[in-house]
Amino acid sequence: MNDRYSRQILFSGISQAGQEKLGKSYVVLVGCGALGTVIATILVRAGIGKIRIIDRDFIEYHNLQRQVIFDEDDIKNQLPKAIAAERHLRKENSTIEIEGVVADVNYTNIEKLVAGSDLILDGLDNLEARYLINDVSLKHKIPWIYGGAISSVGMMMTIIPDKTPCLRCIWTHPVLAMTCDTAGVIAPAPFVVASLQCVDAIKILVGKEIVNPGMMFIDVWDGKFNRLNAKRREDCPSCHGKYEFLDAQSGTITTSLCGQNAVQVLNPHIKKVSFDELATRLSPLGKVNYNEFMFNFTVDSKDMVIFPDGRAIVKNTNDESLARGLYAKYIGA
Repeated sequence: MNDRYSRQILFSGISQAGQEKLGKSYVVLVGCGALGTVIATILVRAGIGKIRIIDRDFIEYHNLQRQVIFDEDDIKNQLPKAIAAERHLRKENSTIEIEGVVADVNYTNIEKLVAGSDLILDGLDNLEARYLINDVSLKHKIPWIYGGAISSVGMMMTIIPDKTPCLRCIWTHPVLAMTCDTAGVIAPAPFVVASLQCVDAIKILVGKEIVNPGMMFIDVWDGKFNRLNAKRREDCPSCHGKYEFLDAQSGTITTSLCGQNAVQVLNPHIKKVSFDELATRLSPLGKVNYNEFMFNFTVDSKDMVIFPDGRAIVKNTNDESLARGLYAKYIGA
């Protein structure tokens, strides 16, 4: 072990004792896209004892621009991201335990998927699923590290239950937001964010008390770094043990429409959608047609009908998980 990790052990913040702690640690990474692939390769090379990587998607060519551990053969072999990640990472470090899990993380399975872990890392691409991680983190007293990147901008925040503000102290509920599929992203943004997430991950796992406080904002294009020094919010439901997302009392609601081969998706926090703004974002990605009553969007053989209140019907599928993912991807959550 000393030869593989010798340069890391020489670093005073880790040392031999810290390396041994890393080797006994268990980390769960939720999401293996741009953030997740960078996080995974850093932590695997750092010698984390066990890492579980959870992702529901397959690899596509547009992923290769920023998702560093995948290659063209993975696409040709039609591999899920979690499985491809496991295979590649085993070649990076065969001395640790690496598990790829192909699953849609939701309120029915997240507690089982993160049970026994020392830390949860966020490699996701939608805000609502992060509220779910936030709830399970606070309920089971497992630290987690939020990260997000879009366009040239990134954010990260470390949440230590009972000690730091949580995500809902910052954002009370999901909001309508752009995604990488609508606003684009340049690779340095998630690379920088993921690296900062890994710094705090290693600090936590080796037992250092000091992590980056508050939420950090980065614009790699403009070279700007800012920090929001947030405080725990007295009326935060999650901090007070009310886990609305984990208990499925909040968040996106999906309903299969009997006999219609369609799924209705509703985010109760979205009250009004601007069709003009939606058209600007989605026109480059697929076919758009709308009037004042309905917005029709077709992409990848899936037809979406969106209403002014944010409600959407995803046609040509009965898969609620797929419909929820498309909603998050193109409308935002």
